[in-house]
Amino acid sequence: MGADKRHGTLKRAGWLALILLMLLWPVCSGAAGFVMVSVAGEKVNLRKGPSTQYPIIWELGKGFPLRIRSYKDNWIQVSDFEGDIGWIYKDLVSKKPHLIVKINKNSKARINIRSGPGTKYKVVGKAEYGVVFQTLKRGDGWVKVRHEDGLTGWVKRSLLWGW
Repeated sequence: MGADKRHGTLKRAGWLALILLMLLWPVCSGAAGFVMVSVAGEKVNLRKGPSTQYPIIWELGKGFPLRIRSYKDNWIQVSDFEGDIGWIYKDLVSKKPHLIVKINKNSKARINIRSGPGTKYKVVGKAEYGVVFQTLKRGDGWVKVRHEDGLTGWVKRSLLWGW
């Protein structure tokens, strides 16, 4: 009888662990549990509400990363790296991962783009606040990125926002 009781306790503990995992999964997965998208077109409008009847807040360029907040019909409510919130039509976003430089706002300072994943590698380019990159590869606190002009290199992950 003691073994059956232990088995029941272990079974309940297993179910409890599974429920906790399901609840915590969004917090531990992906971009801190958030679903990310990027702008698919060249000039895409971010609107105040979920239709073309709402005013335009921003015009976004290709690859601009966005975090999904909610959905309404064919529209997605998103936020950007500065915390701005707006609506974008679902067909105007992509699952292709992109990142944006999030540091040095209101500054001329630029981040280094390196030939490899570390500070010992040669600087092959520089980028300022708000520059968008396509994500190519992730590893050990560094991300391999490509700019639309073709520049490819590695950037320290903590300097970027997106996925």
